[in-house]
Amino acid sequence: MIGEPDLGEQALSKVAEMGITSQLDEVENLDVQIRTNPFQLMQGKVDSVTVAGEGAVMNQDLRMESFEVRTGSIAINPGSALFGKIELTQPADANARFVLHEDDLNRAFSSDFLREKLQNVTVQVNGQPVLVDITNAKIDLLDAQKLELEADVLLKETNETHHFKANATPKVQEQGQRIGLDILSTEAEGLSPEIMDALCNTMMEFLDLRNFNLQGMSLTLQRLDMDSDRLTLNTTTIIEEFPSA
Repeated sequence: MIGEPDLGEQALSKVAEMGITSQLDEVENLDVQIRTNPFQLMQGKVDSVTVAGEGAVMNQDLRMESFEVRTGSIAINPGSALFGKIELTQPADANARFVLHEDDLNRAFSSDFLREKLQNVTVQVNGQPVLVDITNAKIDLLDAQKLELEADVLLKETNETHHFKANATPKVQEQGQRIGLDILSTEAEGLSPEIMDALCNTMMEFLDLRNFNLQGMSLTLQRLDMDSDRLTLNTTTIIEEFPSA
């Protein structure tokens, strides 16, 4: 089988595609390209792997408009490759890019998972816990440097509901594991700046990069780019193993 021109590439690409698809709730289009040749496969070498997808939905109802993962050369078990299985003999480095449309971000906010997560939230204000419900959350990507968050918040202690808006600049936090915010301005009556900061950062917690990890892959955010419609996450990736179906 491996002696046929390109047949090894095609077989391994299909196996990888099936494994990745099994890790996604939905995907509109997925293409996996593995570049190698029969001689390299017998030596356990692959030149590169490229994974490109559109309309992928991860756990927690987080949809990506598109994503792409690219590796350089990787080392695999040649015996496993004979049976159409990709088994890494050492971790592989890759670069990955995820594009999230504003509509996708708001879809995540309206998902059952996040609606539940934003109920009975404890935020710390001046060292004291404050219990709140956050509803009607919305995000608006304004330009390359700024976004707007909007929501209603119920203060459980007083049973008072307040509406707030906040303009903020996103930034990389927690060693590249999540996106934080620098708050630029806020609009709200009856809410302190401290609780506003806490609420905004709570709303952004769903962009924890661990939500994007497939089986055997871990991501570190290097840079984020933003325009009026899309948020693009550029990451480095360590692949310990390829997802299997």
